[in-house]
This record gives sequence, C-alpha cells and structure tokens, in this order.
Amino acid sequence: MSSAAAARPAAASMLFGRQEIAGAVADVGILIPIAAALIIKNGLSASAVLLPAAILYIVVAFAFRLPIPVQPLKAFGAIAIASGLGANEIAAGSLLMGVIFLSLGAAGLIDWAGRAFPKPLIRGVQLTVGLLFLKIAWGLVWDAPKSFNDASGDPLVLLALALVVLAAAFALRRHLASLLLVLLGLGIALLRSGAQMKLGPSAMPLPQLSGAAFASALVVLVIPQLPLTFANSCLATADAAKSYFGDAAARVRPGRLAMTLGSVNLLAGAVAGMPVCHGAGGLTAHYKFGARSGGAPLVMGGVLLLLALVFGAGMAVLLSAFPLPILAGLLAAAGLLHIGLLHDLEGPWQWALALLIGAVGILLNLAVALAAGLIIYWGLIFARRLRD
Repeated sequence: MSSAAAARPAAASMLFGRQEIAGAVADVGILIPIAAALIIKNGLSASAVLLPAAILYIVVAFAFRLPIPVQPLKAFGAIAIASGLGANEIAAGSLLMGVIFLSLGAAGLIDWAGRAFPKPLIRGVQLTVGLLFLKIAWGLVWDAPKSFNDASGDPLVLLALALVVLAAAFALRRHLASLLLVLLGLGIALLRSGAQMKLGPSAMPLPQLSGAAFASALVVLVIPQLPLTFANSCLATADAAKSYFGDAAARVRPGRLAMTLGSVNLLAGAVAGMPVCHGAGGLTAHYKFGARSGGAPLVMGGVLLLLALVFGAGMAVLLSAFPLPILAGLLAAAGLLHIGLLHDLEGPWQWALALLIGAVGILLNLAVALAAGLIIYWGLIFARRLRD
C-alpha cells in the first residue's frame, strides 16, 4: 500500500464531534450569498430556497456516508440574479436540470462520458473551481452585493478583514476555525437583525409554469450551467472524494451524484426554490476543515431544515446581515486548498494541460476549456499511437 493510500481516513459512517461540525459549516461562503440574493433580489421564498439544500444534504449523508457538499447552481444562480429572473423561470430551470441529470445518471451516460476525462482534465476543472472561489470571494468584499448590510462599507476595510479571516482559517484550520468563524458571523448577524427576526416558515407559493418559462429557462439558465454541473458536480466531486477517502469513496460515482442532485432539483422546481448541485470545492472545504463522515452533511441538512421551517420568515434579514469578510475569507481558504489537488500531476505536459483548462475555464468558458482539453489530450494520444 502506498503512503498516500495509507494516510487516507478509513470509512466512517456517522461522526458528530467538534471537528465534524466545524467541517460541516465550512462551505457557507457559496451558499449564503447566492441564497440571500435569490431571496432578496429575485423574490423567492426563504423557506423554499433553503429546503432543497437541506433535503439534499440529508440524502447524501445516507447515500454516501461521506461529507459530500451541497451548493447552489453557481452559473445558473449568477445569471438568474444578474437578470432579475422571477420564481417561474427559476423553477422551470430547476425542473429541467432535474430531469436531465436524473435521466443521464440513471441511464449510466454520466459514468460513460466521464471515462473520456483523464486526470489532467479533471485537475483543470478543479483549478477552475478554485479560481472561481477566489474570484467570488474578491467580489464579496471589493464589489459587495447590494443585498448585504456590508455593501455600504469601505472595500479596503472589508478586504483587510477578509484577509484576517483567511489567515485565521489557515492558521487555526485544525482548531475549529470554520466553526468559530461561522458562529461569530451568526452572532453579528443576530445582533444586526435580532429585533426584526420572525418565527415560522415563509410562504411558499407554487410556481406558475408555462412553455415560455421553460423555453427561457433552457436557453438562459440551463445550457450555460450544464458543462459546469457535469464537470464539477459529477466528475470533479467524484475524483476529489477518491483523492481524500480512497476506497471509502467507492459509492461516490459521477452517475450517482447526477441522480442525487437531479432528484432534489425536481423538488426545488416544484416549490420554486433554489436549484442545487454538488461541488468539488465544497468537498475540499468540508474535508480540510475537519469533516470525515456522513455526520457533517446530516448536521448541515438538519440546520438548514430548522432554518427553513422555524426561521424562514425572518431569514432574508438574517442572511443579509451576515458579515461578508467572514464569507469571503472562508471561501478564499477553500479555493486555495482546492487548488492544492493539482499536486499529484506528473510531468510538465500534464501541468500545462491542467493550467490551460484552468485559465480558459475562468477567463472564458468551462465548456470551451473542456473541449480544447479533450482535443489536445486525445489528439496527443492518437499521434503517439500512429508513431508507434
């Protein structure tokens, strides 16, 4: 057995210690900003936004017994927020994503297609995601979303505080840093908004779906999201799970990940909630800050379920009051740690291919990056076979 394999943790079904809980909350840097914007800017029900994420976290806890992450659909969410789309178009897009990935996963096509993507391409996807985390973290403090209380703050002050959080997250990573930072952020948010908090779920009106809503969602939301979900939520997440957990991650296959996220997106569409996925960067965040079992997603799912059903009516106020430097610092830490997955690349050509995909993916488009990477990789393989 190699030293790397021996260093991997053994399979653990459910753990609930302090390290596990610290790892459970380490990925809030993506969840909170997109959830807050969808509630405040797009008018979605807070309870409906949090419910799909809660259900999917609970599902993966039992399906995989590992800290598999749950995140908003990032490209989908960003476009919906920037375009100011309403609940009907977002619900239609969620239903389409659900049908597509549930069908492809059940048919085995996701696993089949994944065989064409060798390690340098997967590492390039993971580099893209790590850089995306850093880009989002920068935007949270330098161009703060208007839906947050911190939006009126001095960007230099927000940036300085985020760097302090980043340094603390790294220095205290093995000492519950993520849990302490999230609890600090929650305490600040409660102080800012406590008088306005309301108990009970928020109203969850059903979406009014139409052919026009589905057509618009397909073109504007679903097509731009498909490459990222296939590459990051399915392929890169399965690869990261194998890197961190070895044989304990045998159940974490791309097709099964597609089926879990597809199933819950049908629920998200039915209640006009937030569409969700998995994500390799989120897995790194959970793992690097202490999560080792299905206990982490079960805890996170339970917390989100509680927030959706008990505090949903006041959740918009609470989320908007959460301090952005904490979100940005944790997100930047996860991004840098995720880029560390590139350490096992072998030889300059693998590094060159991964760096090319990462650069094109973050600067232009991940679909273009993957297409170019596939052509280059398999073109070189074919050329070598011809020479031999």
